[in-house]
This record gives sequence, C-alpha cells and structure tokens, in this order.
Amino acid sequence: MQKQIVHSNYNLASPPEIGEVLADAAAYLPSKHLPEIRNAYEFAFSQHKGQLRESGHPYITHPLAVAQIVTRLELDHSAISAALLHDVQEDCGVPNKEIAELFGDDVANLVEGLTKLDNLPAHFGDNPDSQNSVQAQNYRKIFLAMAEDIRVVLVKLCDRLHNMRTLEPLPPEKQIRVARETMEIYAPLATRLGIWQLKWELEDLAFRYLYPERYQEIAKRLELTRDAREKYISE
Repeated sequence: MQKQIVHSNYNLASPPEIGEVLADAAAYLPSKHLPEIRNAYEFAFSQHKGQLRESGHPYITHPLAVAQIVTRLELDHSAISAALLHDVQEDCGVPNKEIAELFGDDVANLVEGLTKLDNLPAHFGDNPDSQNSVQAQNYRKIFLAMAEDIRVVLVKLCDRLHNMRTLEPLPPEKQIRVARETMEIYAPLATRLGIWQLKWELEDLAFRYLYPERYQEIAKRLELTRDAREKYISE
C-alpha cells in the first residue's frame, strides 16, 4: 500500500533527511538496493554543494524531497536514485556517461530522460483560453512521447510537486507561470496515469496561486464547515 503523499502544509523549513528516504524505501525494497540510494545521495550532495534554492535552502533539499515523494509512490530503487540525481547533469555538468559508470545504465537513462523533459519549453498565456488548451494538450502528447520510460514521467511529476510546494519565494510572475504549467500539463498527466494524490495536490497548489482570492474564499468556507461539524459532534 502506498503511503500518504499529500502534504498541503508542507514545511519548507524542515526538508527530509536521507535517513527518512532510506527508511521509506526499506519498507518495500530489498535491503541490497539501499546502498545505491545512499551513494546517489552522497554524489548529489557533493555535486550540489554550495548551490542554493531561491528560498535560501541548500539545493540538495530539493532532490531529497523529490526522492521522498518517489518512495511514497513505491517506485523502484533506480527511480529513487534518479530522483536524487535528476539535476546533476543539467545544473552541475555531470556527463551522463559518468552517471552510467557510477550507477548503471538504468539510472543514467532515467536522468537523461528527465534532463530532456526539463529542456522542453512550455509557455502559456495568462488566460486558459481554447488556444492554450490545445497547446497544453499537444505539449502533454510530446511530453509522453519523449519519455520512453513511464518512470521518467512519474519522477517528473514528483519534481513538479515539490517545486509547487516551495513556490512561495519566487517572484509573482514566475509563480503564475509555473502554476499555469502545473494546471495545464502536470495535473492532467497525473490524472491520465491515475496518480490521484499527486493530481489533487498539484491542482490545489496551482489554484492557490492562479486564483488566490477564490482559493481563500473556499478555504474559509471549508473551515467554517469543519468548525460547525466539530461543534455538533462535541454537543
């Protein structure tokens, strides 16, 4: 059974540690795969050393968080390692050949696939009109066609989820752009693959940034409903 993925109140100040990722992985993977995952973490840590996210946190917190989401989906050890390594090729200049030598062709191919998807441009206007809808549909088709291994798409969805959870430090215009991409591309992909927890949280986070006033109105109504329900139960 997959563990809970949704964390609507994700704590930016308390990113996961590698021990948590390994513990989650150990719950469903043979122990022989755990050293590879730790080695992938240590390599990623060394490559990202000194790099920071826009939040000011060490960059390694991002691949760690992505790897944790991947374990919650109970993907295999190669996918977890690829999640930890998914930015070392593009952001650190590590050749794919080196990744293959250190972690095998399977992991290297996943990292290569993720890097290709990162370089696939996606730009949408401010309004979700019919033209944008067609563009997004075409993009999703290209996205799936480029990802020869479905694990690439799954890890990419986990990557986008963590980016959405940590979107707040970015400039408003970038928040809107990323939220629009999430609503138009990534949430529908999660729907198509039947990863409902990812779909729900991606949509929730995107809606929060695209329609903040409406989001707060709905949240307030839900809170009032919850308070009324709890009061009724207590009586």
